[in-house]
Amino acid sequence: MLKTVVKMQALKKILIVKLSSIGDVVHSLPFLEVLKENYPQSTIDWLVEREAFEVLNGHPAIDRIIVSGRKAWQKGLFNGAGCLSVLREAMDLLKQIRQSRYDLVVDLQGLLKSGVLVGISRGESKVGMAGAREGAGLFLNKSPIPVSYEQHAVDRYLEVAKHMGCSVTSAKGAIPFFESDRQRVNEYIYGNGSGIKPLIAINPMARWETKLWEPERFASLADRLIEDLACSIVFTGGSKDVPIIDNISEMMKNRPIILAGKTSLKELACLYTMCEALVTTDTGPMHIAAAMGCGVIALFGPTDPLRTGPYGQGHEVIRSGIECSPCFKKKCDHCTCMKDITVEMCFDSVRRILNKM
Repeated sequence: MLKTVVKMQALKKILIVKLSSIGDVVHSLPFLEVLKENYPQSTIDWLVEREAFEVLNGHPAIDRIIVSGRKAWQKGLFNGAGCLSVLREAMDLLKQIRQSRYDLVVDLQGLLKSGVLVGISRGESKVGMAGAREGAGLFLNKSPIPVSYEQHAVDRYLEVAKHMGCSVTSAKGAIPFFESDRQRVNEYIYGNGSGIKPLIAINPMARWETKLWEPERFASLADRLIEDLACSIVFTGGSKDVPIIDNISEMMKNRPIILAGKTSLKELACLYTMCEALVTTDTGPMHIAAAMGCGVIALFGPTDPLRTGPYGQGHEVIRSGIECSPCFKKKCDHCTCMKDITVEMCFDSVRRILNKM
């Protein structure tokens, strides 16, 4: 059995392959913690794409991070420019992967892009999950580990750890950040005069248009939190989100703090440790906040919170409950599942979380 083979080995060197996305890499951090707790003398490397590098950078359980520039390479090749540079970088990645001989290589991605890299690696045991797609399972040399895709991703990865013979206890999965990150976030927040008021973060954007909530509702919610609960409001998001968040701010009667496009990933993680709650759509920052111990109010429409909702205790998921949800559609003619979520529902959730503090 797979469990016996792995457990009997002295796992001195381990490679985790989890390339993307940011939220998925965050979900993998409890697996890393459990692995290090059970094999404290082991050396653990992690293969990740550049987009999610900051999730892992500085983590005390990781000895080496191998970074893939796959997305940048694809753009370079598609544009017909920099082919030689792409080739050099790809060869360098190959050398880094082949540099060490691993006792165990774990594919937590289960896609062709991860399977190929697992195949390239030098691993005594190469394991992954059942249900891998795009032929990723062909690159394993051990039987796939049975998991349920109806459970949360964090629990699915912890099932992998159990099959590897690990004793699974509680794992926080927090993202490491540095003192310089804390100092900069303090400047952002206290420089805006927020004082000691309860700090509520709002992250209103998402990649799918079907996950979005109306900007005017975010504006109304933010004003109510300021006026009725004496909160300070900070909006978070990426640089591409700035125009819409500026629009939300213009609709408000009160002045929020806008940090969209200003924070690094680690600064964002640090910021969420300072917030009493985050109101958010189903997107990466939701997982970051949950990992950092911030109470999350998550607005869910087309996706399933049982699989990808905020992980842990103390969070609230708001859904309209219509029959067609979750549909997992990126396009929809009516988006009723999100439109039926009211400002009052969100306000009440924030108030409940604040009352627990």
